[in-house]
Amino acid sequence: MSTVRTIRLTMAQALVRYLAALRVDAGNGIAGATEPLFGGVFAIFGHGNVAGLGEALYQQRDDKANPLPTYRAHNEQGMALAAIAYAKAHMRRRMMAVSTSIGPGATNLLTAAALAHVNRLPVLLLPGDVFASRAPDPVLQQLEDFGDGSVSANDAFKPLSRYFDRIIYPEQLLTALPRAIQVLTDPANCGPVTLALPQDVQTMAYDYPADFFEPRVVSFRTVPAAEAELEAAVALLRKAKNPIIVAGGGVLYGLAGDALRSFAERHGVPVAETQAGKGALPWDHPLQLGAIGVTGSPAANLLAADADLVLAVGTRLQDFTTGSNSLFAKAELISLNVNAFDALKRRGVSLQADAKLGLNKLSAALEGWRSEAAWQEEAQAEAGKWRATIAAITARRDVALPYDGEVIGAVQRSSADSTMRDIVVCAAGTLPAELHKLWRTATPGGYHVEYGFSCMGYEIAGALGVKMAKPDAEVIVMVGDGSYLMMNSEIATSVMLGKKLIIVVLDNRGYGCINRLQQSCGNAPFNNMLEDCLQVGDGAPYIDFAMHAQSLGAHGENVKTIPELEQALARARAARNTYVVCIDTDPARTTSEGGCWWEVAVPEVSEREQVRTARTRYEEAKKAQRK
Repeated sequence: MSTVRTIRLTMAQALVRYLAALRVDAGNGIAGATEPLFGGVFAIFGHGNVAGLGEALYQQRDDKANPLPTYRAHNEQGMALAAIAYAKAHMRRRMMAVSTSIGPGATNLLTAAALAHVNRLPVLLLPGDVFASRAPDPVLQQLEDFGDGSVSANDAFKPLSRYFDRIIYPEQLLTALPRAIQVLTDPANCGPVTLALPQDVQTMAYDYPADFFEPRVVSFRTVPAAEAELEAAVALLRKAKNPIIVAGGGVLYGLAGDALRSFAERHGVPVAETQAGKGALPWDHPLQLGAIGVTGSPAANLLAADADLVLAVGTRLQDFTTGSNSLFAKAELISLNVNAFDALKRRGVSLQADAKLGLNKLSAALEGWRSEAAWQEEAQAEAGKWRATIAAITARRDVALPYDGEVIGAVQRSSADSTMRDIVVCAAGTLPAELHKLWRTATPGGYHVEYGFSCMGYEIAGALGVKMAKPDAEVIVMVGDGSYLMMNSEIATSVMLGKKLIIVVLDNRGYGCINRLQQSCGNAPFNNMLEDCLQVGDGAPYIDFAMHAQSLGAHGENVKTIPELEQALARARAARNTYVVCIDTDPARTTSEGGCWWEVAVPEVSEREQVRTARTRYEEAKKAQRK
């Protein structure tokens, strides 16, 4: 009778050893070449994780065979955002874990958990928890529920996690960890996993099976199309004369860029891109219509409005993509998506499959079918006109007070790489709209904008994660003054880790995006721009962003004009350390070309005539929505 070899470890040691042993295909074409699934653990220690998990991470730090480095950050939300961006930059093939203490350290992760959930991005959250024994009850920072003694602050993660577990006994890791990894690597259910770790259980020992910690290569599943769904989609496509493809993030995460390009060229179908899907097709491809939707190009939105069929690939069809379900409301819809929940949206024909497999299967079954020649000609003509418009907008240099589009042009021109392989990072405000329209990228991943949750504060922290994933790329953050002020502490982390970022701060002295939205709804300017806020004494301070960056260890300078910005960007590219450049921008001007209606509810009753007029426009616009 054989005996199972065991190894005695604390729960925390077992968790760390298991994560460190997981491997993935290195993706370099060399047979058998692997790299760690987890790029490391971000940790801010406190009394809920320092003694247990902290000691386990310390023991693992020098393991050459199974490295799992620990990174210290300056804000729990910031480090979780960096971890999420790391996974996004790796197209969900690699990821990170995040460890915090109990109490505020844990709850600071909640926004990041929601962001990862919305964007379908993997991150392993390891918040410390209260004593399972309840011997010290309540412990410092413990949340007490007067009606449920089993509740802790970590229960707030349950609706924000794709998988949640609380480890009450050390042996529970034997089931919880494989389940966690399955969710983190599942193409349809991918998202945040939370394992709440009571601090006393972290330190408890158990005799674990030794083979539980053997190195294992994690495989990423692909979902083939069901024949019945494939046949229905093919039949609908064959009837189409004026189709378009809407490429979403699933094209990138499914590594389906080549399949998309092949399908578009073989069948003459123009392509428009969502925020998450931008970069799926090179910016200068003849069938590339550019951005679609509320932040879309005139080319994409014009053809979307006239299309008789939309093939939505890997997109969750959020309202910015669909113009609140008004943009292509009359077109037939096929949703090719690995996730059945997304594939069923808007009552379209569902084709649940991996993006690459699905496109290749569709293409093979559509032998001989192409869109109408006139449709292809129109698409290429409109795409060409839009590229010329982009060139004209971004070429402007002689402006007294630039707006975002002109700043984007300067940043793009500053690259010596004609293939435009910089990675731009952004998340919220006006900039995602301008970048979606105007940024040019030739490679998947060159456009890194978090617009599922549109989380102010993601920009700098996220860029740190991108740089950790892609150390050889020039990572450029474009961020407004509002988002910069919300979260900037990971500038210090970037300096500490030697992960250089170029950060361009566009200072329009407030929340310019929401100020414009406010006025478009008939409201008076109020509480968005600094000049429209309640102020006492000397009023709003002048904020020197360059000096602030210098205080965190980075380089920083302020500029006034586009030529000055170009000179500063040259210095930033030559620098070895994180470099912040701030430029004043116009809060009123935006790129007028493109865009479409977006539903923002306007009050039915108001004393303001402007609001009543906006309500009338709103009610009229709603008539175009898909029922």
